[in-house]
Amino acid sequence: MQHPIKAARADIPREELASQAAAVLARLRAKSPRVHCITNSVAQNFTANALLALGAVPSMTLSPEEIGAFVARSDALLVNLGTFDRERREATAIAVDAATQSGRPWVLDPVFVDRAPGRAAYARDLVVLAPKAIRLNAAEFTALAESEPSRDAVAAYAQMRRTVIGLSGATDLIADGERIATIANGHALMARVTAMGCAASSIVAACLAVEPDALRATSSAMLIVGVAGEMAAKNAKGPGSFAAAILDALYNIDAHTLADKARAE
Repeated sequence: MQHPIKAARADIPREELASQAAAVLARLRAKSPRVHCITNSVAQNFTANALLALGAVPSMTLSPEEIGAFVARSDALLVNLGTFDRERREATAIAVDAATQSGRPWVLDPVFVDRAPGRAAYARDLVVLAPKAIRLNAAEFTALAESEPSRDAVAAYAQMRRTVIGLSGATDLIADGERIATIANGHALMARVTAMGCAASSIVAACLAVEPDALRATSSAMLIVGVAGEMAAKNAKGPGSFAAAILDALYNIDAHTLADKARAE
């Protein structure tokens, strides 16, 4: 699928990314935003702990009787399609409606849409409902956008859908159609821990709760997670110790570390 290209785009400088992330992190810790998460069953515990470590307050209920009230009283919503059973599909419909009605930002993480056409079709229906950000990997972008994830294609899809795309990879690419951020932070052990991407998406939601500029919020979240991954890897002996170490890193990360370690490519 071909997407129209609006205009030339310039990368956001590394120093600006780091300073924005530091400001967003400070507001997040000061405000302790509530993030309601519809996420897969294997990710709930790690996602909740990642949010708590960073300073946010998670909630996870899927009950159709109460999820609308939870979302309306939260500051942001995450919709993750990892284990997308009937219960989560019903909860998503109610939660997205509640977020829309109450003006809460929400994030879509279209996990594994490259594995099943029905899941990809449902994710496209959700995109129409205007998530503030979509965080995904290259295979998921290809399935969702029906386009290879080049720099121009990602920017054009973000522009067309009026959202921010946070594309994770060896170098993360974040685009809103007019601006682009590239982040080269992270560590290979992040791919060895289940729910790492799910937790990253929840942190995008937490940052959106305190930063109305969705590109700034998404790039800040992805920079924070990437730098935390590098911090954790210094003390980890493998995936098990890394999973604990990254929670400690999220708890301890600060503006100085972000400024020192941020890498844009």
